[in-house]
Amino acid sequence: MARNGFNNNLKVLAFDVFGTVVDWHGSVMREVSELNLNVEPAEFARRWRAGYAPAMARVASGELNWMKLDDLHEIILREVLEEFKIDSLSEAKIQHLNRCWHRLTPWPDSAEGLSLLKQDYIICTLSNGNIGLLTNMAKAGHLPWDCILSSEVFRHYKPHPQTYLGVARVFDVAPSEVMLVAAHNNDLAAARSCGLKTAYVERRFEFGVDQEKDVSPCEKNDVHAIDFIELANILTKSN
Repeated sequence: MARNGFNNNLKVLAFDVFGTVVDWHGSVMREVSELNLNVEPAEFARRWRAGYAPAMARVASGELNWMKLDDLHEIILREVLEEFKIDSLSEAKIQHLNRCWHRLTPWPDSAEGLSLLKQDYIICTLSNGNIGLLTNMAKAGHLPWDCILSSEVFRHYKPHPQTYLGVARVFDVAPSEVMLVAAHNNDLAAARSCGLKTAYVERRFEFGVDQEKDVSPCEKNDVHAIDFIELANILTKSN
């Protein structure tokens, strides 16, 4: 649903990717299952993802040098393997597992919904994933991006303001002409504070079917949609 009074002067839709466009939990869980590590794959996947924000904070604080997300993922993975007392993986298998983030499966509506939205807007990623990761993911998942933007471009991870404002600079538009689409209200709040429009898309089972998310609407978001198909319908009607 759109908030009353929403005026659609949008030119660019920028999408968070992990959890919003692709099912990271289900994808990582499947790859962990295939390795027969004698761990609960669902919990392993969640634990790996839980290290994401603290690792980025270490970069932001200067404790770690700037690095692309592939390298941060590897640091977290090695910590999680140690935590779960897993020492049976060869170096080659560790590297292959770390690249599972390149192979994440899109949500069922993602490719179709993005194609619909692309008819009226520039659509791009705005992800902390690095460019190579996002490109490989798009190729495998048939995601029709016009442009791939990443924290790697801006040398800052979200929620740094330079990431959100950087989208407007890249396309030479006002921040109010950019909408961030995400399944995470903290990401949307940071974008909104920079003057972007915001759309919340429900991904109820982002953390697995056994950990359903609260997807209650936030009145501050301009749009709340079940998925990308509904988002396309809402934005078309508001034109």
